[in-house]
Amino acid sequence: MSFYVTTPIYYVNAEPHLGHAYTTIAADVLARHMRQRREDVFFLTGTDEHGEPVADAAHAQGLEPKELADRNAERFKALMPRLGVSNDFFIRTSDEGHELRVQEVLQRVHDNGYTYKGLYEGWYCPRCADFKVENEILEGCLCPIHEIPLERHQEENWFFRLSAFQEALERLYAERPDFVMPPRHFNEARAFIAQGLQDVSLSRERLKWGVTVPWDVGHVFYVWFDALLNYYTALGYARPGEDLTGRFWPATYHIIGKDILKFHTVFWPALLMAAELALPHHVFVHGFLLGADGRKMSKSLGNVLDPFQVMEELGDDALRFYLMRDVAFGADGTVGMDAVRMRYDAELANEYGNLASRTIAMVQRYRDGIVPGVATDPELDVELEGLPQDVAALMDRAQPTQALELIWQRVRRLNRYVEERAPWQLARDPADTAKLDEALASLVEGLRTVNTLLHPFMPATTDKLRAALGAPGAEVTSLEPLFPKRG
Repeated sequence: MSFYVTTPIYYVNAEPHLGHAYTTIAADVLARHMRQRREDVFFLTGTDEHGEPVADAAHAQGLEPKELADRNAERFKALMPRLGVSNDFFIRTSDEGHELRVQEVLQRVHDNGYTYKGLYEGWYCPRCADFKVENEILEGCLCPIHEIPLERHQEENWFFRLSAFQEALERLYAERPDFVMPPRHFNEARAFIAQGLQDVSLSRERLKWGVTVPWDVGHVFYVWFDALLNYYTALGYARPGEDLTGRFWPATYHIIGKDILKFHTVFWPALLMAAELALPHHVFVHGFLLGADGRKMSKSLGNVLDPFQVMEELGDDALRFYLMRDVAFGADGTVGMDAVRMRYDAELANEYGNLASRTIAMVQRYRDGIVPGVATDPELDVELEGLPQDVAALMDRAQPTQALELIWQRVRRLNRYVEERAPWQLARDPADTAKLDEALASLVEGLRTVNTLLHPFMPATTDKLRAALGAPGAEVTSLEPLFPKRG
């Protein structure tokens, strides 16, 4: 069975920040989990390099758009291994393979009769690269997302007949209640459609930084149509000489932030219908990470949690764990350095790290490092039974935070088991040899189970512990603290 997961592609007009890390880590957790289940996985991320925001940012720095794109795309690429991300391909929308497939798909949309030429006039946000309809505009003619003044633009464009898909989109939402997740964002998308769809600009005439419209070479495609198609185009050239489209399309999950909901839940399915392509199974919309002041993170507000600071101070896996643990995936949530340190100390160092260190140390001390080859405690077995299946069911619904909570309940249960069985006391009485063997075998096996399930969240750390635990019945090896206690 195939599993295809994508992140949005990230604008190269700025450097990577926490929001990029959050979305990418979430997609990586799903991809790693599915690989553990022996699914056929493809995980895509990359950069969005065309459009006015990139061109404007480049010109402000005295650069050509391609120069800025090349520079910042490398920064995003370098971020992936630093975050422990296991993407299968990194797409750039300036790739020739992408541009050719965009032209191919949109030519099909044109040939199918879903485009026309006309004059467009409206309020435009240069940072969104999007025209805003009246009911989206904030008081003072501001962008609802960036809260900056909108610009009045008028130009001749090609249009996409979005209005032609009113009934088809209504039917899609009636028939597939899990097309957009979680439900509140499904309802938001459905409400937008219910207001009545208007045709949207497909091309830009005065802008040159983009994919050329093949039937009218004086125009380039509006950046959003170019960008959305990356999910489809990548499969055609990600592996030289091999087309993966039949193997992985349609996508299983598009993971996106709620600020780009309209494009992915309205424009995107309509575009795919117009091109006669299959629709993705799910679009999962996560919330915003908020600063301690409860506002969306912004450098200008000074409320930003720097992912690089977290990784440098506490380690890469600490960042991955915190982002999936502290805010329920799909909801808005407040994050901050104090909260990261609290999770690190209380859960990673004291609960998980301490459990691993104590378990291995006790096997080494009381059984010369050899895990007893005896049956595990049936009472503990019952409490761990079914955990992999329960975690899998949550991950199938893109609920990594809830899955992590289930796993962590068992981490805490294993810590209580240590106190209940008190192996240091059992070791004092030869009559308790069998009980000690059972307790140690149960702790190692329980730790092995939770460690395996934690691997998608903390791959580097869990690899260390897996190596130290060895195979069942084999010798354990000494382990440096997984999460050293802070001074």
